[in-house]
Amino acid sequence: MEYRRIKGTQDILPDQAEKWDHVEKIIKEELHHNNYKEVRTPIFEETKLFTRSIGEETDVVSKEMYTFLDKGENSLTLRPELTAPVIRAYVQDSTFQNSPIEKWYYFGPAFRQEKPQKGRFRQFHQFGFELIGTDLPIADAEVIQTMYRIFTRLGLKDMEIKLNSIGSLESRKKYLELLRNQLAPHKQDLCKTCQKRFQENILRIFDCKNESCQQVLDEQAPMITDNISDEDKQHFETVKKLLSKTDVPFKVDKKLVRGLDYYTRTTFEITSSLLGSQDAICGGGRYDHLVEDLEGPEIPAVGVACGMERLILALEEQDVLEPQDKNLIFCVTMGEKARDKGFEIVTALRVKGLNAEMDLLQRSMRAQMRYANKNNAEKVIIIGDHELERNAVALKNMASGEQEDISIDEIVDHLSKK
Repeated sequence: MEYRRIKGTQDILPDQAEKWDHVEKIIKEELHHNNYKEVRTPIFEETKLFTRSIGEETDVVSKEMYTFLDKGENSLTLRPELTAPVIRAYVQDSTFQNSPIEKWYYFGPAFRQEKPQKGRFRQFHQFGFELIGTDLPIADAEVIQTMYRIFTRLGLKDMEIKLNSIGSLESRKKYLELLRNQLAPHKQDLCKTCQKRFQENILRIFDCKNESCQQVLDEQAPMITDNISDEDKQHFETVKKLLSKTDVPFKVDKKLVRGLDYYTRTTFEITSSLLGSQDAICGGGRYDHLVEDLEGPEIPAVGVACGMERLILALEEQDVLEPQDKNLIFCVTMGEKARDKGFEIVTALRVKGLNAEMDLLQRSMRAQMRYANKNNAEKVIIIGDHELERNAVALKNMASGEQEDISIDEIVDHLSKK
């Protein structure tokens, strides 16, 4: 019998995991600079959390969720995204009573049963951050600016920020009626999926990649940005002004509506042409009613989520993810007594916070040196019977080839100081 991973999942092996660690480290540093704090939520929640927050007619809820009954006949779902669980935690723990503003970030797996494709998996990983407690446009600008700065520091050059406003709930309700009236005479020109969306969730037609549907929209559909209130327009203008003042490039995309029902006003995506037709790396926006929808008080918020797999893929396509320098010290030993002493030295180096390794297979000196070189060891400690007799080790610099003798009693302090 052959055991294989489930379709739509992947194994992140050590060489790849090093890249992930490097990317995550930079992301966390940037978020800490902005005073965000990490939150961790369960990977499964009550199903109603997602049907209420994301929307029952969205593709995520209607087609893609992994939902099951537990032994108590409770309907549970593997989280398809992390914003709703984060806000659930915020409401459940009454965090709003402690501070008027909360800035939280997260990393973790999410699950959607969709067709696997380049950079998209059924178990995927997201990082994101939420700024909770204000409806001011400066918060929207900060979230977008922070993500842009993260991507810039990672070296992602081929990116574009797409920006739009879908207005308040009141503006959108009027717009949806207008949109339905305008598209009704052309419903038969839409693809079958969009004909269904026309009845259930007409705004999702803007997400369609079908050229004929896009042509109908271009010729017949009013744009939501042109049909929002004056207050919504002023909010959007301020977001754009703040981004421009901080040198964050963007392009207004009037068709950008995002795929989750909880969004209000600002929506945005950052895309990369390196990822093909499904080019979004991250997306987010404002959601001023989600806290209230999840039985909390009326507290506005704005946030963003990014797919780690797609980000890593885009960085690899640009060849900006170099192997990380391990500063490895490798201990080559010959003989049982030397091996015991090598174990003591390696342990002491690790206690000092250094990256140290030794041979665990009793290989020849030549084989050990090859292994050290393969693992990009910076320095090699060589111990044999001759070294033990002299109470000294040979320390070799692998880059220069230079070698020196160091007292066994001083080798740990010598390397620690360097």
